[in-house]
Amino acid sequence: MFELDVVTLSRLQFALTAMYHFLFVPLTLGLALLLAIMESVYVMTGRKVWKQATQFWGTLFGINFAMGVATGVTMEFQFGTNWAYYSHYVGDIFGAPLAIEGLMAFFLEATFVGLFFFGWNRLSKVQHLVVTWLVALGANFSALWILVANAWMENPVGAAFNPQTMRMELTSFTEVLFNPVAQSKFVHTVSAGYVTGAMFVMSIGAYYMLNRRHVDIARRSLTVAASFGLASALSVVVLGDESGYTAGENQKMKIAAIEAMWETEPPPASFTLIGLPNLKSEMTEYEIKIPYVLGLIATRSLDKPVEGVKALVERSEERIRNGMAAYQWLAKEGGRPHAVVPPELQASMGDVGYSMLVKRIRPDIDNATDAQIHEAALLTIPDVPVLFWSFRIMVALGFYFIALFAVAFYLSSRRRCGRPWFLRMTMYSLPLPWIAAELGWIVSEYGRQPWIIDSTMPTFLGVSNVPASNVAASLAAFALFYSALAIVDVALIVKYVRIGPQMEPEPQTSGAPVLPAPAPAQTR
Repeated sequence: MFELDVVTLSRLQFALTAMYHFLFVPLTLGLALLLAIMESVYVMTGRKVWKQATQFWGTLFGINFAMGVATGVTMEFQFGTNWAYYSHYVGDIFGAPLAIEGLMAFFLEATFVGLFFFGWNRLSKVQHLVVTWLVALGANFSALWILVANAWMENPVGAAFNPQTMRMELTSFTEVLFNPVAQSKFVHTVSAGYVTGAMFVMSIGAYYMLNRRHVDIARRSLTVAASFGLASALSVVVLGDESGYTAGENQKMKIAAIEAMWETEPPPASFTLIGLPNLKSEMTEYEIKIPYVLGLIATRSLDKPVEGVKALVERSEERIRNGMAAYQWLAKEGGRPHAVVPPELQASMGDVGYSMLVKRIRPDIDNATDAQIHEAALLTIPDVPVLFWSFRIMVALGFYFIALFAVAFYLSSRRRCGRPWFLRMTMYSLPLPWIAAELGWIVSEYGRQPWIIDSTMPTFLGVSNVPASNVAASLAAFALFYSALAIVDVALIVKYVRIGPQMEPEPQTSGAPVLPAPAPAQTR
């Protein structure tokens, strides 16, 4: 039965705020870079149409940026209000990249956003161009540090547990920064943001061309977005493969759940293109498989098996039993100034997080039965159907973007992008990048449950000790407030799209000289 306890409510609240915030992040990343590209063309050519395009898309960028800031701040507050024990347990590690993001990336971006809007008549062309590129750089730096923090939750490197303080402590900031999961997540996420920005520009440009408004700016914007979007869409697929490999190395259960793969897949492992996962029979019905693909993605080989759900549950049960001795020692000796882990328990310390899963079944781990330990091991299985379908819809959309941007690039290169069928298809595709991005977030974050820190800390242990009614009230308030913000955001975007770019006449640079008007004939 679905119980709305403090853990579930806290997770729902963070999911609501995170998914809403992530509506603005991809567009910020994509639009910032497109602004820099368009303004670079303006500085190189001197054509005012490119300045007008930059200013128009900059207005929409500013609306989106403001909404992103307003929704992003509340997420960080929740670490103190709803996830206090998590913050206490890993604050030394998790707080560092968040602090750097605020001090270096966000302030850099926010400062130069102001100069971007108010510096057109106060800075030279080159100076303003530098400002615009710094806005784009700041947006990407901000994403980098957030994803470094997020990736550490999935692959907690560069840290060690201190039995004297009963907290995780930083041992190597370099390892945290160059975490392979962080690298793959960063490049994959920013590429998805570039796709979102390109689709946004292309769709609105298609709307203008269909209505025969602002055709000069629309055609040029669509051409830039088509080439930029094609490169970005190809990058998403290639870099998504790297994310699959890092997950295959560090989060094997996530891969097994995405594949709805209960039994270990012998080499060369096949990828399930489509099918119907059946939780009762623990098999995928009507599946269509592509040979070799899963082995190449998850193991980079054709001679290594990919473990299934059942095998991973058995391994989790072994780790639960192995960690229980270390947990019992920590319950007695942990937190003392001179607590030192005995040599015979050193190997068990890495499995303490698994033993804590039993606390979800019963509070006294020492008296857990074999059936309860097995039940705790089953908690390591995320929601298979949700991951299975989220991943496949996301991938299908990724290949659709490649096809659409390729057609757009071909038509725009041959000056045929005004075809009505293409413009309508482009315009109706506007929401699809956001759907793909949200599904990617679900695969990444929902797929690592039941862990808030993978293999180290179960999610239910990280919550604050507050009444569930308090969290329910704040969740309802956030839902209402964010719904109002969504209405305001859409209304502002629609308003400025309807107004359109503010046109300025191009200076005359060639052709016949302008002759003075003839003097009026004198009357006698």
